[in-house]
Amino acid sequence: MDWGNLFVIAVGAILINNFVLMRFLGICPYIGVSKSLSSAIGMGMAVIFVMTIASLFSWIVYVYLLDPATNFWGVDLTFLRTISFILVIAGLVQFVEMVIQKLAPSLYQALGIYLPLITTNCAVLGVAVLNIDENYSLVESLVNGIAAGIGFTLALVLMAGIRERLDLADVPKALQGVPIAFIMAGLMAIAFLGFSGLSVG
Repeated sequence: MDWGNLFVIAVGAILINNFVLMRFLGICPYIGVSKSLSSAIGMGMAVIFVMTIASLFSWIVYVYLLDPATNFWGVDLTFLRTISFILVIAGLVQFVEMVIQKLAPSLYQALGIYLPLITTNCAVLGVAVLNIDENYSLVESLVNGIAAGIGFTLALVLMAGIRERLDLADVPKALQGVPIAFIMAGLMAIAFLGFSGLSVG
């Protein structure tokens, strides 16, 4: 196992190719849930879990079902990866939703509609597809899934902290709410662009 390569994948997914700030995936929950720090942390933990498990199951589905079926029947079934990954993610999100509703009802209420929206969160699907496109092994896929989730959580928590402070600031009326959130998201993306020159390894 190449620990250096796993480290590069992790740092790349968290800072350099952050799914929210550099790939612009998962913007809907990023803007919607970042109003309070507690709900941002809860959503971040849910996304880390879903991304990690989705990376595992989608890799297994592709490598042990779709790819061998293509070789066995001679018909390319790999085009089914998107729909199969969405089905895997939908099942996982349903499970996470039931667990959060049972264990943390207040967090479930705070997340509201954004929790089921993890099913259609393109960042979760993006990490599953990226694992296959980059030809990652199972361990590399898991590391990429965990790191991408951590990167998503980092962006979400930073944004929530900024938005909580902005609630106390004297923001012009025309920019209050979502407009100033988009401006801050753009500034954070520019700030994270500084990591693109980071040399790892």
